[in-house]
Amino acid sequence: MKTKNIEKLLSVSFLALLISVLINSCSSSKNVVKLNSDEVRNMVDSSRFVFIPERVSPLRGSSRYLTSRYDAVVKKDSITCYLPYFGRAYQAPMDPSKGGIQFTSTKFSYTATPKNNNEWQVTIKPNDYTDVEQLYFNIFGNGTASLNVVSGHRDAISFSGHIERISQ
Repeated sequence: MKTKNIEKLLSVSFLALLISVLINSCSSSKNVVKLNSDEVRNMVDSSRFVFIPERVSPLRGSSRYLTSRYDAVVKKDSITCYLPYFGRAYQAPMDPSKGGIQFTSTKFSYTATPKNNNEWQVTIKPNDYTDVEQLYFNIFGNGTASLNVVSGHRDAISFSGHIERISQ
């Protein structure tokens, strides 16, 4: 009789511990640094920020949260993208290991247009990477941002997330 009660107590305790670990790990996974609009303005004006996507919305299909770390690093002299791709591709890559949107460009145009109330639209057009025609960022004063990627060989895809300071 006591053994059954102890087993029941242990199983309930284990379940409660498992749930608390899961809740704690989910809540601590996003340690986003809060930014103010002056910091965001400085990053946009200096062409120096990292976009971290949290959610992807393909043109076809449903949107989903990303569970791995991806980014688009924008610097005055280069842009490096490491982003996933979900959607229809009209041309397969020559190298199968080059899936997703992975490239580094050193020849590109960068245009930052202020919008209303602490919002900026940043347009980047890579000139030395033909798979991506344009990157459109909408960046808000609190650091949240969205990215639309337009390609000639694939359906467009959108990401939502936030920007961070470059740590170097």
